Amino acid sequence: MKEVIRIRDLSFGFGDLSVLEHIDLAVQEREFLGIVGPNAGGKSTLLKLILGLLEPARGGIEVLGKRPAAARHQIGYVPQYPGFARDFPITVRQVVELGLLGRRADRGLLGCLLPMRPNGEGRARVERALREVEIESLAARQIGCLSGGQLQRVLLARALVADPRILLLDEPTSNVDQRAENEIFDLLKTLNERMTILVVSHDIAFVSSYVNRVACINRTLLCHPTAEIDGDLIHELYGEHVSMVAHRH
Repeated sequence: MKEVIRIRDLSFGFGDLSVLEHIDLAVQEREFLGIVGPNAGGKSTLLKLILGLLEPARGGIEVLGKRPAAARHQIGYVPQYPGFARDFPITVRQVVELGLLGRRADRGLLGCLLPMRPNGEGRARVERALREVEIESLAARQIGCLSGGQLQRVLLARALVADPRILLLDEPTSNVDQRAENEIFDLLKTLNERMTILVVSHDIAFVSSYVNRVACINRTLLCHPTAEIDGDLIHELYGEHVSMVAHRH
């Protein structure tokens, strides 16, 4: 399989605070990789480095054979928290249309500031993304009226509208119930048939039932096949007693 992400001896910190040290990671095309670890272990920072939003202090990253910033238009990103207030007066469709902004980069800053008026191709992409995450019926609804699970589907549709080759998700189910969590990961499993997916999660037992490998991050990184996930590994990673809860589908 072709490598789509390659990280070599990467280190990163904020001032004197070391966040990541000597990270090596190769991600294959159409792999589904779970990223787990304790709070402040560096999970979200790693995603931002892959996106090119942060620069490593040492080492390097290649995404699709390019520097991360040059490949950003081929990456979909679902942040842990939406970048707008829930009471902002914007509809579901308008949020999804924002995902087209990356495709208007050739129009410069002015093009991004103009009101969104998608052309025929853009409208088709928006409708396809709404349909794929099953929120067509919510298209005209204000985002402030949505449940946590519905909002996560909207953010996922916004990431999908640009037809990315790589999808990064930071705690996509942190504010949803178990049923919505199952539905979102079932959807991600389907999307994995055509794209590479990296998902950050605290629920190591749950994600291990979906992903191919688990990357355990606590400043340093170790990858494990899902079959190796057990209580000893969880204790080593989190440094405390953690109970595993079995999820059955």
